[in-house]
Amino acid sequence: MRMPAGYRAFESGASMKKDFCVIFDMDGVIFDSERACLDTWTEIASDYGMPDITDVFYKCIGTNKNQTRQIVENAYSEVYGPGISDKLLAESSRLFHEKYDGGRLPVKDGAGEILEYLKNIGIRCGLASSTKKASVVRELEEAGFAGFFEEIIGGDSVRISKPDPEIYLLACEKMHADPAHAFAIEDSYNGIRSAYAAGMRPIMVPDMIPADEEMKEKSVVICEDLKGVIRYFMSMH
Repeated sequence: MRMPAGYRAFESGASMKKDFCVIFDMDGVIFDSERACLDTWTEIASDYGMPDITDVFYKCIGTNKNQTRQIVENAYSEVYGPGISDKLLAESSRLFHEKYDGGRLPVKDGAGEILEYLKNIGIRCGLASSTKKASVVRELEEAGFAGFFEEIIGGDSVRISKPDPEIYLLACEKMHADPAHAFAIEDSYNGIRSAYAAGMRPIMVPDMIPADEEMKEKSVVICEDLKGVIRYFMSMH
């Protein structure tokens, strides 16, 4: 476990607590939505006879809708014609909403616990997701999590998606936080790259793809789950 410089961030001093914040990714961190999304992609892709959908999906993790569309188009348009990405995304989105709207989206183990923990010790939280803000807010509200976040930034608020640092820099700006004093909790390679490039303290909680050497180098710690992140923060007292 690599401790960042100035790691005694969560001591009891009120001014120190005010200076630090934690910014979460959502998909794959708060919700087990990436597996849910892959299931819908797989079901729709099977109707079209698309090969290698899992490999293509993995390339899309941590990107916004425009980048996802381009990745899918590059993979399949030669065989299935231009616009196949719009068909796949629209049909899988419809299926996703049918299955998971109304609070049915699975929550990651420890999500509620870490939000309560940070609230109780006075650490401010934000959220920076590549998903559009309206969807982010709806899913958080349905799960009862929206009130934990001081700022919620969606992918439609930035020009360039992760791994570009724009979304995390915007989140820090809105929270009046120094990126060097902000932790980012991420599951994806692009998310860790984004937070690292923003000068933050990335914490990786791998979801569908395990951490490689680059992720270990760019992260202050790799945790198995969000309960592990709580233990990491508790070790900083």
